[in-house]
Amino acid sequence: MSTTHAVPVIEPHKERAGIDASADERLAFERLLVDLSSQFANLAGEQIEREIERALSRIREFLGFDRGTFGIFLEDGSINVLSSSAIAGVDPQPLGKLPLELSWYHRKMLAGEMVVIQSLPNDLPAEAIAEAAYVRSINLQSHASIPLRVNGRLFGMIAFAAFRETRRWPVDLIARIRLIGEIIAQAYERKHADENLRAALAEVKSLKDRLEQENAYLRHVVQEKLPHGLTSRSPRFQAVIEEVGQVAGTNTTVLLLGETGSGKEVLAQAIHDASGRKDRSMVKVNCAALPAALIESELFGREKGAFTGALARQAGRFEIADGSTIFLDEIGELPLELQPKLLRVLQQGEFERLGSARTIRVDVRIIAATNRDLAQAVREGRFREDLFYRLDVFPIELPPLRERAEDIPLLSWTFVREFSNAMGKQIEKISAESMSTLIAYSWPGNIRELRNVIERAMILAQGPVLHVKLGHKPVQLDPGKAMDGTLDQAERAHIVRALERSGWRIRGANGAAEQLGIKPTTLESRMKKLGIVQAR
Repeated sequence: MSTTHAVPVIEPHKERAGIDASADERLAFERLLVDLSSQFANLAGEQIEREIERALSRIREFLGFDRGTFGIFLEDGSINVLSSSAIAGVDPQPLGKLPLELSWYHRKMLAGEMVVIQSLPNDLPAEAIAEAAYVRSINLQSHASIPLRVNGRLFGMIAFAAFRETRRWPVDLIARIRLIGEIIAQAYERKHADENLRAALAEVKSLKDRLEQENAYLRHVVQEKLPHGLTSRSPRFQAVIEEVGQVAGTNTTVLLLGETGSGKEVLAQAIHDASGRKDRSMVKVNCAALPAALIESELFGREKGAFTGALARQAGRFEIADGSTIFLDEIGELPLELQPKLLRVLQQGEFERLGSARTIRVDVRIIAATNRDLAQAVREGRFREDLFYRLDVFPIELPPLRERAEDIPLLSWTFVREFSNAMGKQIEKISAESMSTLIAYSWPGNIRELRNVIERAMILAQGPVLHVKLGHKPVQLDPGKAMDGTLDQAERAHIVRALERSGWRIRGANGAAEQLGIKPTTLESRMKKLGIVQAR
């Protein structure tokens, strides 16, 4: 049985044989019921538990009981005590689950049957062995537990107990206790419903915020036709496609290696589209395009006031990518001080927003890309060794376009069809001379440069035959000189030549970025890294 054993008793001088109480007593009790009912009707949800304890105390004192208890039934078949009130010298029923050893008592309650006993333990049935031992241990004399229903469903129980003397349980008294209990139970159910509603609204708001964050991100993403499949006539790139098919269906981290413009982002999209995460958009981040001071808040988010200018809380790209894939382009440019934070996401799937101590857990697949030799960067101390090995689980090396010349006609026609639809021009043929020129060119800017060349030709096209002219002659480095310098020196010279041809103009048609087949922000980042400035 439990400390929820109750003994509502009318004071002895007010008891008569077969009669519950005096008219004055009844009237006072009715007033108490009305008062409690109106009080609970106007309570806010967060105040209900405190008022239940106060109500139990008032009822217990009015009816002369030693202890009153209120509990609810849980789905696992246990009874959870939420509130208990007792006189001085009697311990309240401990809050929480009642001992399951009191199996007879639990069966009665969960069957919706009252447990009303005047003399304990004498009036207990023989099978209530644990209950008999229990009431002896706490010197319980009389007890009544009444199951309560809310909307026709068993919800909980209310119990009163006497420890100083045995008490009688007239039918009228039991009915009134049940009525009090149902008032309390309905108030608690309303609180529970309010909590569920608030939780549901919070979840809706969370989902709404997440959708808004995704939409805000997607508004800044260039709209492009996603690759539904990869095709190639090049044996080297066909081997790459085979590797993509092997890894796409897993959650393994992928590291894409290749020159600028060789199609790493397209390949990352193809991996995502063939994965189980394809129903959500892949989130893309260019680590070289973000200022070092802002990259942490962009990746991991920030709280309002985290730094000067942080006027509102902002979710980071990893939060937005939860349940999806994040593509970290130019991972070799990630500042060394942020690399441990990325390593933690890779290892444990958790991080904190900038300015917050609350840990956020995410389920994100990472596809990283670089045109750098990360192993060399590790040896030079510019990239963490542990992060490198975490990223280098499944490396895929993309061949440059000059090593897959078989694909140049296929790619050229892919771009012609793309721009034909956008520009409303019908191209039936690419001139043989133009195709020969395209195949012969070394394409230092790779596929991105090819696309730019085709776009320019489409703008100038005036008939069904496309004539393609390269905007500049291929840059041929002296092999002997190239071998004498470092890779950075060769890249520096290549960028400077492109800048000189464009009159040091980075953006726009035939600007240095277009000539090199890279994004202007990437070119600016490389110029800063290599210390390239225009002489005055």
